[in-house]
Amino acid sequence: MTLSEIESKHGFIYPALYRQLEHDGMLAVGEYGPDWYKLVYPTLTERPTLLLHADDFELLNIEAVADAVDTLLDADDYRQIDPALQFIPFAQTGAGDHYCFFASGQQDGEMPVVLLWHDQHEAQYLAKNLHDFLFHMLLNGMAEQDTYNEVSDEEFREQLTKTLGTHARYLTARQAELLQTLLARDILDYEVTLPKGRKEAHRGLLTDSELARLREEFIPYEKFDSWFACSTAG
Repeated sequence: MTLSEIESKHGFIYPALYRQLEHDGMLAVGEYGPDWYKLVYPTLTERPTLLLHADDFELLNIEAVADAVDTLLDADDYRQIDPALQFIPFAQTGAGDHYCFFASGQQDGEMPVVLLWHDQHEAQYLAKNLHDFLFHMLLNGMAEQDTYNEVSDEEFREQLTKTLGTHARYLTARQAELLQTLLARDILDYEVTLPKGRKEAHRGLLTDSELARLREEFIPYEKFDSWFACSTAG
């Protein structure tokens, strides 16, 4: 299956950036399986593929994309996606939620990126287009060192440096310059305030409040983080 075949089958056009990423090999993550992290992941780390180190983001290869699109359109699928809405998955979370192009939600030539939840009958707006989504995910990555998996400061900075090396070409000069400036910072510890007054310790190159401010400055989107119903199941 090719991107063109998926487009022809489902009657939509992929964003030009996604096409460019595919052409550049940025979507070539191989076949996931029990040994993927041991055998495939190490071959990708020197020149990271699309958002390789992003938190809770598993890029789908083209064959998996084709299967996922067909599954969402299946009338017998448990999610019962509204047939008037067209979602084209390109990645997933560990829980099985899908990062999708919201093809039927195009506005002014922009195809939004949404998170299609597997158990909520809803979708969540993440960015007005793939370009903004990519920049936002890179910012997120700089704000969130993976201390759960004991990623060291050196590993964290090395992952970011190599990621920026393969991703900067898809950003504006101003965005790439900002990320380079953030990369030169000292790593800091900060707290995130949660509901009911709880607080959670985090570590990274920028705080959650800085992240929100930079997102608003660089990629403003009035629908960001809003939700909408996408299922006929209720």
